[in-house]
Amino acid sequence: MFTYILKRILYVIPIGLAVSLVCFSLVFLAPGDPLSAILPPDATTELIERLKADYGFDKPLPVQFGKWVLRAAQGDLGTSIATGRPVNSEIAKAISNTFMLAMFACGIGFSFGLVFGFVAGYVRNTWLDKVVTGIAVTGVSLPHYWLGMVMVIIFAVLLDWLPAMGAGAGGSDAWAWDWEHVRFLVLPAVTLSFIPMGIVTRTTRAVVAEILNQEFVQALRAKGMDSLGVFKHVVKNAAPTLLAVMGIQLGYLLGGSILVETVFSWPGTGFLLNTAIFQRDLPLLQGTILFLAMFFVVLNVLVDILQSIFDPRIRR
Repeated sequence: MFTYILKRILYVIPIGLAVSLVCFSLVFLAPGDPLSAILPPDATTELIERLKADYGFDKPLPVQFGKWVLRAAQGDLGTSIATGRPVNSEIAKAISNTFMLAMFACGIGFSFGLVFGFVAGYVRNTWLDKVVTGIAVTGVSLPHYWLGMVMVIIFAVLLDWLPAMGAGAGGSDAWAWDWEHVRFLVLPAVTLSFIPMGIVTRTTRAVVAEILNQEFVQALRAKGMDSLGVFKHVVKNAAPTLLAVMGIQLGYLLGGSILVETVFSWPGTGFLLNTAIFQRDLPLLQGTILFLAMFFVVLNVLVDILQSIFDPRIRR
């Protein structure tokens, strides 16, 4: 077990280098000058050259990449061009909001997805199975941003039940766990939960149906084991696959909520990425992408370890 965990952790090093190279390179493919966000229209050549030297843009790209990787390995992701604040502080502030949103969305999506999936797997090929499958397909097919706008129109504009955007009075800095603030989280969390709910439902339904058709389940029933005992065996055998799917979906929610956070003006990493893209803030853009990518990598390693605990065959 220790050797397996050590191997999975060591795999993070080459993957991290490859991810950092992609994060660093892709942002330079976009047109425009990263310093244009802070330079006045009448900036002199001397000022431009001085700012390029301050941010390291006067060096060749391989040199910039090497210095950036070394600083990133030490926990320094640079300074935002637009705000002048450390990228680490900008990301830390945004990731806490995104993590809170993702946890709420996961709680909703995974709970309904698991319940719907187990129900459909046990009553497959019935009308209830078809209803659950239809709900799952609808959840996967609906675009996040479109669903978010529809939710705003219905619950914020027409019914006036929930706020349309923001994070409450004072923003995320004044966040408190009361209804006055939590209600700002409801619409974006429900919107984000639809796709993971649909994916978890379909995966759970397929896995449960496959396990129930296996010979060992029929043998357990033939020996007189009650339904609860059989259900426990089904859950144990389905856990590795479901953990992998839920881990991937959690990573997607943390890194792929840019459109939903933009629709609801939720101050998370998605909103931060959107702002960095439009402001051409390369240090902030690179740092945020690298952080989210490495979080996704580490999350996959943790899921692999959890899978190996539930199913020792994976370690072999």
